[in-house]
Amino acid sequence: MAFDEADLSRDDFLGGRLQIFQPRRGYRAATDPVLLAAAVSAAHGDTVLELGCGAGVASLCLGRRVAGVALCGLEMQADYAELARRNAVENGLAFEVVTGDVAAPPGPLAGRSFRHVMANPPWYPAGGGTPAADVGRETALREATPLAAWIDTATRRLAPRGVLTIVQQAERMPELLAALDGRMGSVQVLPLAARTGRAAGRVILRARKGGRAAFRLEAPFILHEGAAHDRDGDSYTSVAQGILRDAQPLEF
Repeated sequence: MAFDEADLSRDDFLGGRLQIFQPRRGYRAATDPVLLAAAVSAAHGDTVLELGCGAGVASLCLGRRVAGVALCGLEMQADYAELARRNAVENGLAFEVVTGDVAAPPGPLAGRSFRHVMANPPWYPAGGGTPAADVGRETALREATPLAAWIDTATRRLAPRGVLTIVQQAERMPELLAALDGRMGSVQVLPLAARTGRAAGRVILRARKGGRAAFRLEAPFILHEGAAHDRDGDSYTSVAQGILRDAQPLEF
């Protein structure tokens, strides 16, 4: 079932370089998909698959930043998949969106490989917690498919030497690392901290299929200036501002 127009908002991303339709009461993208897209080291001509693309924010941010990438998304919720297609058209970007489950990718993805795979999987394990009132939001935030299955599907879809980029809660980093088997290597982990001196709440993990470089734990990326929120406004650091507003890459 498609969203009613009255249930949608149209929101700016990348300083207005993208206008994205999102459900007012469902899952709404914030900074995570923008940071994820900024961390993908894609170049002109590369193929990119996003697992669980939602309304398409991460893929379209990447497409706006890097001209000439071939974008494909997989989304389980048909209404969000249709919204992603609409957002691509509205922003003049080519984006193939396939409706299907990460645990069992459908026919259109069979036998295909990609230079990059990116994902922002659900943060919360199945069971426990208080379910979201909105079904779409609950599906996006609480996993039905284990995190290890997301990584296995990503690994299978990567071309040799292809790169996986994934954003997730910091507390689930042990699961991320455990799910990477001998097919993946050259692992880098970038902690994302709200402010200097704060523990990282999220991480961006990058790994290469067939990579052999040593594991690297990067210095934290700091999102906000100051030790605490002390004024109105977003207070992003200049580097974070460049990524979130000016479509700059997130360099490891």
